[in-house]
Amino acid sequence: MGHEVAARLLLDNWRATTRVAELPGAIRPKNRAEGYGIAAAIATLCGQAVSGWKIAATSTAGQRHINVDGPLAGRIFADRLCDAGARVPLGDNIMRVAEAEFAFRFGKPLSPRDTPYDGAETMAAVTSLHLSIEVPDSRFTDFTKVGAAQLIADTACASWLVLGPAVTADWRAVDLAKQPVTGMLNGKAVVRGTGEAVLGDPRFALTWLVNEVATHCGGISAGQLVTTGTCIVPIAIATGDRLLMDFGALGTIEAAIV
Repeated sequence: MGHEVAARLLLDNWRATTRVAELPGAIRPKNRAEGYGIAAAIATLCGQAVSGWKIAATSTAGQRHINVDGPLAGRIFADRLCDAGARVPLGDNIMRVAEAEFAFRFGKPLSPRDTPYDGAETMAAVTSLHLSIEVPDSRFTDFTKVGAAQLIADTACASWLVLGPAVTADWRAVDLAKQPVTGMLNGKAVVRGTGEAVLGDPRFALTWLVNEVATHCGGISAGQLVTTGTCIVPIAIATGDRLLMDFGALGTIEAAIV
């Protein structure tokens, strides 16, 4: 019952674009498992299909920024998934940043089991690589202070994800850890990074997510995608901005902030 009450409170704030300082003590998650329980209740209550998963805090800088000791997993809901070139509403978003991320589509499920999945098994289940732009948000007034369990309950700061088509280049032959990524804002390059920012390699982050979701969330379903965290320092954005994330030989993806 506590999970559903907490989930309803967070979902009501999400829909109203309002904020809470933190969840009340009686329904506040005490650990990651309870946080994931609340997030699962949000998925049930919101009535949206789960298109995939995101990872928050895949870099040490990101972990320091929100005061957590490791990555966090969250659901991406169908009504928050956009095609490349989308017009993304900023509204009352309090994070006001955009991130450049690798996303992987799964062709077969990876269900819960007693032993962890390794990198080879994870990659064998992937059918395509996509470029993406995440515009995260939080339902907490100060998301840097509430801790990992509450952030997990709040779907790991999920909001909008802009997803490009499948990359046509031979991406499996590319060292994604070394792949340069340039974030461009209104036609100007403002930040550069590589896939190494994502737990050392986006494929490492993907394997982490698969095992986290298998442990706490029922596993990955066929057809779902996973976006693996930002390769660049997040770009501060405002209404009217145009974004282009350049992944070199793997392509580019654009979005407009409205």
